[in-house]
Amino acid sequence: MTLDLALSVATSGLRLLDRQMARAADDIANAGTAGHTRKILEGNALTVAGNGQGVRANIVTRDVDLAVQAAQQRAGGDAAAAGLRVRLLGGIEAAHGSPEAGDSLGGLISDLQSSFIELREAPADPVRRSAVVTAAETVADRLNGVSDAIGAARQTAHDTLRAEVTALNTGLSEVARLNTEIKREIAAGRSTAALEDERDLVIGGIAQSIDLSVIRASSGEVTLVARGGMVLPLVQGSTPFSIADATVGAQAFHGTGGTLPGVMLNGRDVTRQLAGGRMGAAVELRDATLPRLQAELDLAASQLASRLDAQGLTLFTDTAGTVPDPTQPYAGSAMIGFAGTIRVNAAVVADPALLRDGTHTVVGSPTGPGDFTPNPAGGPSGFSTLLDRVLDFSFGAQQAEGVPQTGFATGGLGPDGTLTSPLSGLGTLAQYGAALVAEQTGLRAAASGAAERAGSLQQMLSERINERSGVDVDAEVAAMVQLQTAYGVNARVISTIQAMWDALFAAVR
Repeated sequence: MTLDLALSVATSGLRLLDRQMARAADDIANAGTAGHTRKILEGNALTVAGNGQGVRANIVTRDVDLAVQAAQQRAGGDAAAAGLRVRLLGGIEAAHGSPEAGDSLGGLISDLQSSFIELREAPADPVRRSAVVTAAETVADRLNGVSDAIGAARQTAHDTLRAEVTALNTGLSEVARLNTEIKREIAAGRSTAALEDERDLVIGGIAQSIDLSVIRASSGEVTLVARGGMVLPLVQGSTPFSIADATVGAQAFHGTGGTLPGVMLNGRDVTRQLAGGRMGAAVELRDATLPRLQAELDLAASQLASRLDAQGLTLFTDTAGTVPDPTQPYAGSAMIGFAGTIRVNAAVVADPALLRDGTHTVVGSPTGPGDFTPNPAGGPSGFSTLLDRVLDFSFGAQQAEGVPQTGFATGGLGPDGTLTSPLSGLGTLAQYGAALVAEQTGLRAAASGAAERAGSLQQMLSERINERSGVDVDAEVAAMVQLQTAYGVNARVISTIQAMWDALFAAVR
């Protein structure tokens, strides 16, 4: 080997070592940077006709397990979706009160029944009449509060959907920009590792909005495909997804004839194609879960008002004085939103004696309650006919002897009539109220369990990614010490070659 060749080999080694130390220093400096992965810089030996010519540095690459990364992104989307459900359903659970404390709907209906029992013992007692009115107002207030909480959660779901659409557009535009830069760097023969880190971080954010798969091309580009096969447009600066603002009322729904706007992709409604992540959860909450909860609550309020009214006591109405008919289909009826407007009849509040005497005449029928005539003015102070009817039938499973109550609907629910309820086979108001509270508050517990599982999986996968691709500062420092030692050896080789050159030149002079 000539001195020139030896100097060239040693110099190429120094250049490689210099770049490797710079790479290690960069990894250490970015060890805490989100999305940063450990970089690999290796060299290849250069040979000509079997003779070593030095080393050449390869392009900096990443050591990333893409399968684990994809699973981690999906778990992140599941955790984000579950977190949204927990947040929105938690407010409804709080509004329901505590069954253990007896202040939830089932307990309050039982309290109202108990107040009627006490009034039955002394129908003329004004204090006991006032107690019934107070118990009725408490039930109405609870129904109003839960209805308000459901409405607020549904509005939040829509607003979340709008925010996620904005975030999705921003993320897709950023991925498009990074795709372009990565292609450019590959064409120029430069490393794209840092840009790939940045792009993966953006894709991880998008995966929290919507479940997706990443298809990687040999050119360096990626294509994002949502669950179900919808290709997400990647055009820098564009906003392909859109959704209009809206006030979400109890009667609003998305779909044919509805007033709720959908998520549009370049002018095409893709709302029902959205799955996973916060967007999928927001759509499901806004259009299915929360309208069902509202319908179940409206049924409870409507049956409460109707069963009392059927016996001759209009105790509950809406603000217009209407008592809904629970025998009608829910969609398009006065039952929609009734839980939010139910109140104690103003006439009963003004004259609690109506609780004993009755508010109206009932004409009996073979398929409904029997005849009832209110206690006339100046009638018996111990009149108990109405109170017996209320206790025997309004709070019971029959409208009259041998005539079952109209059941609580389980199908045709929601403002568009497409939803179903799991609450079936329940006959009395107290039973339905208790089951409703248990079912609706149980949704939050289920969401919390799902959030915990998704979070644990995400954490486990993140740890696996860190083990494979994360920066181990101690290991990098140890590697730098080795690189410095190798650098010193190469430097001594160059010094030796320089000394040999000097000796040669001296001999020639």
